[in-house]
Amino acid sequence: MIPKQLYSPIYILLLIIFIVLQSCEKNTQTISKKKSYPKIDTLIKKGYKHYQNTNLDSSYYYFNQAKQESIQKKDTSRIIHSIAWMAQIHIFSGDYSGGEATAVEALPFIENTDKYPNGKWNIYNALGNNYLYTADYDHSLYYFNKAINLKTDAIEKINIKNNIALVYMEQNKYHDAIKILSPLTLKREVINNIETYARILDNLGYSYFQTANPKALNYLNQSLKIRMKIKDERGIIWAYYHFFEYYKKEDPNLAIKYLLSSYEKATEMKSVDDRLKCLELLIKNTPSDQSKKYSLQYLRINDSVNKVRQKMKNKFAKIKYDSKKDKDENLILKAQKAENELQLQLHKNTTLSLYFAVGIILTITSFIYFYLIDKSKKEKLKTSYDTEVKIAKKLHDELANDVYQTMVFSETHDLSTSHNKDMLLDKLDTIYSRTRNISKENSIIPMGIDFLPNLKEMISGFSTTSVTILINGADSIPWHALSDIKKITVYRVLQELLINMKKHSEASLAVLSFKKVGNNLHLDYTDNGIGATLEKVNLKNGLQNVENRILALKGTIAFKTKPSTGFKSTVIFPL
Repeated sequence: MIPKQLYSPIYILLLIIFIVLQSCEKNTQTISKKKSYPKIDTLIKKGYKHYQNTNLDSSYYYFNQAKQESIQKKDTSRIIHSIAWMAQIHIFSGDYSGGEATAVEALPFIENTDKYPNGKWNIYNALGNNYLYTADYDHSLYYFNKAINLKTDAIEKINIKNNIALVYMEQNKYHDAIKILSPLTLKREVINNIETYARILDNLGYSYFQTANPKALNYLNQSLKIRMKIKDERGIIWAYYHFFEYYKKEDPNLAIKYLLSSYEKATEMKSVDDRLKCLELLIKNTPSDQSKKYSLQYLRINDSVNKVRQKMKNKFAKIKYDSKKDKDENLILKAQKAENELQLQLHKNTTLSLYFAVGIILTITSFIYFYLIDKSKKEKLKTSYDTEVKIAKKLHDELANDVYQTMVFSETHDLSTSHNKDMLLDKLDTIYSRTRNISKENSIIPMGIDFLPNLKEMISGFSTTSVTILINGADSIPWHALSDIKKITVYRVLQELLINMKKHSEASLAVLSFKKVGNNLHLDYTDNGIGATLEKVNLKNGLQNVENRILALKGTIAFKTKPSTGFKSTVIFPL
């Protein structure tokens, strides 16, 4: 909460001066943004060149170098651009897990901002394609739809629509694909971009074929004719493949000719995945003597490509490791120091009158500043003390007695016997489990994509041979939409409820249910323990902390319990 004193005229003056200073800084930043970075641009150009020549490890190296240089220069646009190309190289190499992990590196730079629409498009498109290739169609559509809503040029939106149609085609939703592709063939941007036009015609023709529409052959022929004219070699591979599918039942011999043409073109282009796909179909659609020959080829190529891709993955990992090792924190600190010195010099160049005004205001604000700092320190010390007391109490109540009993056991029993050894190990394992639980209760809670797995892990940690915990609906909650404070609240509330269950309820079964109702999260907890009176619930077991956390989020919490009837709690707060 802002103190009322900050509304006084002198603080209004401070605000005006602060805005003036900020405007100076923004002008400096604008100039900085307009600066060119020849070294980074050279590295990116080298990455392009090697990618075009399919020297993927060299291309990856230069894009990674460009990313590191961009990080030092704090050039977010070039950081995103470099990461997008690195992800593309992973995907092109068949390393889909690496492609996903690399593309995700860019999300902190592009989420929650309207800047860098082209960079966002590259990342979302890469993730969409990555999930398309791994048959994760829901995630693929999710990222393609995010890309299509960006403010990018028309041809990029058209490419994304084509990609969405491809997802529908993979799902055998050919009518949905046609609804997208058919209007695109009439757009001026598509007709003027001949390669895109051919691609859309081919996909539309294949979708018509799958829906028994007689228009199919005309579109497939148009696409092949254009691709042969512009020498779109990779497009020709797929055109031949679609003709194989078209003639497979009607004219099997002609279909095999198209499939062999597709295989030959894929071999010429060194497209391993396309070769393997064609060989797989040749194995299924040719006589046994030929099928055996194609099977041997398939096994040889597949084994070879797996080895090559594993080596490529190792190279990519080494490039990242070496780069991280070379670009240590000292370089970043030096860059930050240089930037701070520059900002300091800019401030020194302001007028004497501004310094005079700032000096008076700083003198006044110093008292408030140190007061707030002192207050913050006291609050932190109190929080730290409370945490230490809580941990000390747990160590005394839950751990000290077990340690003492174990020491007595080891002193009074013959540990050379297997029975006594096993009992000692059981006691030590119990001590370890209690220690780990105390550590987890006071550990940092991971956010982002790791939140839900860690939440489930925390909950499962309370399951024992005598206590079963069931979780319903946790995967249906849009956790990415929740703020960190709400995630922490959910985590700590459930932790407190489960600790209460473990210590006091004597329950054998607990059920946690998650539901999204409107714009609210509903969390229901139920166990079959001994229950308690409402007075005890509110005064004991630390559940007062639960109520305080929920009320801070403008939510509600209700307890329903009686002796011998179990314990139930319902939590509701806005997402």
